[in-house]
Amino acid sequence: MSTLVLQIPERTRLRARGPGASDAAGARSGTEYDHVLSTDGLAVQVAGRCAAALLPKATEVVAMLGDADVSWHRITCPKAPAARLRAALGGVLEEAMLDDLDAVHLALAPQAVAGQPTWVAAVDRRWLVGELAALEKADVFVDRIVPASWPDDPPVGHFSETRADADGPAQGIVLSWAHADGVACVRLHGTLARAIVPRPSPPGTRWSATPGAAAAAEQWLGAPVAVLPPSDRALQSARSLWNLRQFDLARRTRGARALRDSMRRFTSLEWRPVRFGLAALLLAWIGGLNLWAWHQRGAVEARQAAIRDLVVATYPQANPLDVQRDALAVVQREAQALRAKAGRAGDTDFETMLQAAAAAWPADRPPVENLRFEPGRLTLAAAGWAPEQIDQFRNLLAPAGWRVEATEGRLTMSRAAGGAL
Repeated sequence: MSTLVLQIPERTRLRARGPGASDAAGARSGTEYDHVLSTDGLAVQVAGRCAAALLPKATEVVAMLGDADVSWHRITCPKAPAARLRAALGGVLEEAMLDDLDAVHLALAPQAVAGQPTWVAAVDRRWLVGELAALEKADVFVDRIVPASWPDDPPVGHFSETRADADGPAQGIVLSWAHADGVACVRLHGTLARAIVPRPSPPGTRWSATPGAAAAAEQWLGAPVAVLPPSDRALQSARSLWNLRQFDLARRTRGARALRDSMRRFTSLEWRPVRFGLAALLLAWIGGLNLWAWHQRGAVEARQAAIRDLVVATYPQANPLDVQRDALAVVQREAQALRAKAGRAGDTDFETMLQAAAAAWPADRPPVENLRFEPGRLTLAAAGWAPEQIDQFRNLLAPAGWRVEATEGRLTMSRAAGGAL
């Protein structure tokens, strides 16, 4: 499964805004995104920076927020149902928030347990919604949102360059200090960093720096640091269990997006054995159907051949070509000829039809006043017949293969389809 991790540009701060600027304007200024593409989530395949519409396609899209764009709060996870958990979190954090609660997006730490201490991440909601909307407008749908750093023990310290804009020169070095009590972002040129980071560092502390900040970091720290390019740090953050898409920003897939996500998941590398299995099953099913159809076709042809052989053996005087074309018509013709030769009336002759009608004639009806005979059809006058009498007449003749039609005071008898010869 391929993973695309993109860096959301940092939110514009008040001191960097001009008159009338807003968070929405800051979101729109981030037209290009630093990104990294990986097929296994471990190694970098492609890294670069481009507009949202030019981002490479991937099975999963992860957006990473900068350290300064996420604030952290330690609370006891409230005991509330899922539908009311966001409101419960707002009640717990009401006094700790400087902004209005409706303007802040909150997200719980992974595997948070009700009644137990946990961390809550807080992000400017309007800014984050604007960034997600800009990406979705370019057909980039973010599956997860992760922080670049999160409270951790043992601590993690990462040095990186700070710039006025993405293409500008470095203006200083910033230390992101993630420890058990939260995350802090401080510049190295003052004394605040010395005050925040304990000396000596806690055991197990992991230090890293971007290539451009490594020399300054080692000088400030007095010890070597691991060089961690931004692309590797992005993949490291994407591998975390964090997902800030919670509550009203939780990913919802419906309609075409749900179908697209399902197809994307089905065509991923993990589903390759399933696809091969379904293809093999489909081929086996088609092959089985063809084999069964071939067997059935052979059985039908064998039965047809047996019928033709029986007709030829029974009526040797019949033309074999006629038997080949329509054996049933030959049997009907030959049976009719034999009946005529023996002086017996056929099933559709006048005598036979009249006898059948007399046997079913209602006892409370007088003899028929007039009738008309055509080959295979006998029409009887039935003026004044009640519907019950017509139904009785029809029901008595139906088992013998006769069909009766009642129209305008007349009853018309004929041999039903599939009746006796």
